[in-house]
Amino acid sequence: MTEQQVIEQLSSYRQKQARIQALGTYGVGSGIQISRLSEEDQLQQLHRRLRGLPSYMYLSKRDQELEATAHSYLTYYPAGVRAQRNAIPDIGAYEEDDERLQKLRTKIAKVIDARGGCKYDLDEVLDRLSELQDLQAEVKRMDHLLSLLEGYKPEYAKLLRLKYIQDMDVPETCKRLAVVEKTYYRWRKRALDEFSKLSS
Repeated sequence: MTEQQVIEQLSSYRQKQARIQALGTYGVGSGIQISRLSEEDQLQQLHRRLRGLPSYMYLSKRDQELEATAHSYLTYYPAGVRAQRNAIPDIGAYEEDDERLQKLRTKIAKVIDARGGCKYDLDEVLDRLSELQDLQAEVKRMDHLLSLLEGYKPEYAKLLRLKYIQDMDVPETCKRLAVVEKTYYRWRKRALDEFSKLSS
């Protein structure tokens, strides 16, 4: 990652946080906001518990057939709801699979509907939810990298936060760091290099 890319990434932090807040308040019906769909919930906790059990213990025969069909067509198992739905092909290799694949897509839509009481266009909700999850992951990653940098070069992490995330000018940043401008510019270069190394 180049120095300019690091600067652009850090400078976009507050904008991404604002977009996360805006997306989180998007209503999907029944007073439910989209942020609720991206949070951990009881359904996901149940899935984690069931994962260790054989599926015949909790799935009907029909659902076991759907599960077998899904396993035969999925080359990977995406985490996001939109990615899960998109990973299921519209047409199968056999005619009887077409109906099962459509049923899988419908079941995913029903789960989302049941969780959020969705009254809006499903694709629009999924687009917004996918964007929200991506932004949350990006902000979390930046926070993690800054925390790692803080672990061995706290003054560098503080400089990056003050200058690029809080958008302070050079004199104010120097004042907060208790350094002269010459030291600031030396630290800034090194801080950006260190952040780049951690992010690559």
